[in-house]
Amino acid sequence: MNDTHQHHHAENHPAHSHHSHTHAHNHGASLLWPLLLTLGFAFVEAIGGWFTGSLALMGDAGHMFSDCAALGLAWFAGWISQKPPTQKLTYGLLRAEVIVALINGVAMLLVVATIVYEAIGRFYHPAPVQGMEVMWIALIGLVINILVARHLHHHSHDGHDHGHGNINSRAALLHVIGDLLGSVAAIVAGAVIYFTGWLPIDAILSLFISALILFSTIRLLREVLHVLMEGVPLHLKVEQVQQAMVETDKVVDVHDVHVWALSSEVIALSAHVVLRDMNDWPEVLTALHHTLQHNFKIEHATIQPELETVSKQYPSSWLSNQHQA
Repeated sequence: MNDTHQHHHAENHPAHSHHSHTHAHNHGASLLWPLLLTLGFAFVEAIGGWFTGSLALMGDAGHMFSDCAALGLAWFAGWISQKPPTQKLTYGLLRAEVIVALINGVAMLLVVATIVYEAIGRFYHPAPVQGMEVMWIALIGLVINILVARHLHHHSHDGHDHGHGNINSRAALLHVIGDLLGSVAAIVAGAVIYFTGWLPIDAILSLFISALILFSTIRLLREVLHVLMEGVPLHLKVEQVQQAMVETDKVVDVHDVHVWALSSEVIALSAHVVLRDMNDWPEVLTALHHTLQHNFKIEHATIQPELETVSKQYPSSWLSNQHQA
């Protein structure tokens, strides 16, 4: 009985799919120079931290490397999305961004563990720190962070509020602001040591910087796992997307709506749309894709039309069970 119903439904109401392959990646170039600048000075801080003996400075360098990961992923998303799909990889290399993010997140957890281990050791065995040099290096890092933060702030407010490049830029901006605080902490550590000679401040502030790195890393890993689990993008609500589709002219109902992220750049959707007259489908399909792209930046949509009479005969709960079976 069920097989007959499914066959009848498939014969008379074939699935219609449409995929839009236009991706937003104009933000890549504007993220490249902040990435290179931050990466370059991260190495300078790491070497400076080793030379001056400052764990806080090395911790700040670790945080700058986490900034590089955020900036790099935002840039990488724009670059990798231009790679064409293949017969083996029909979506191209979009998920490579998520894999790199996962690797970066795990690497930063190792950095945090190392800094915390060294900081605890410093409490028991204080090491000499060259306070003046620490202050100067951290001050330069602070200036660089301010320049990068200003650039990202300006870039994140360019264009439309829903642009995915802007979302990436705002995420990277939060990383840089956290690192800016880390630079301030390193300056304070250098100043305290230079003027008072109190060495424990270096270990204390390095733990503070580690907490900043840990916060950013956990947030990054949470977003990565959300994408891997094909969760709804955090800035979208399925109810709002479905309501906008239902409000489209000549649409009776919308059900079985699924929204997920292929990467931080590309959002996909699948849904069933109920119509009274199948002759309206070309017009409705065009209107739906315009709504999804304009209002929600959903550029990969697979939409199946259904006649109202068939939809009533086989309600959405029945259809959902068949899809899950």
